[in-house]
Amino acid sequence: MAHKLGNRICSVANAIEILGDRWIFLIIREAFFGVKTYEKFQQNLGIATNILSKRLKTLTGNGIFERIQNPDDGRRFIYKLTEKGLDLYPVTLAFMNWGDRWLAGEDGPPLSLFHETCGHALESEFRCTHCGRPVRARDVRYKRSSTHDDNGHGA
Repeated sequence: MAHKLGNRICSVANAIEILGDRWIFLIIREAFFGVKTYEKFQQNLGIATNILSKRLKTLTGNGIFERIQNPDDGRRFIYKLTEKGLDLYPVTLAFMNWGDRWLAGEDGPPLSLFHETCGHALESEFRCTHCGRPVRARDVRYKRSSTHDDNGHGA
């Protein structure tokens, strides 16, 4: 899937094509909280059933969730995050961190996370895997893939 944004083929545009709907990310958030059933997604989100059905089809169709027959009730299904879906956790944390910083208000963030391994409050940060330093927008430059020409088009 190669979507163009202006003159570029862009991974951000590709991701937004799938994830750019607010309900999609709220469903994924609920899955990270342990929600697995259609009924519980609907209950927690207050989402219309037709919208929920469509978004779950999008998530399963794109390999973010897998739909498995519910072992407790063979007439129903559960939705489980795949490895591809679990890889969205840092993205979810990035949204949460941004909201905590800029939108939380006087009472502070509505939710605190704790790292199971050490027990401390979790403060996630994007770091360079080579030097370990935090990554900030002004510290990054880009180079097009060798499969794209100077206009961002495939070679």
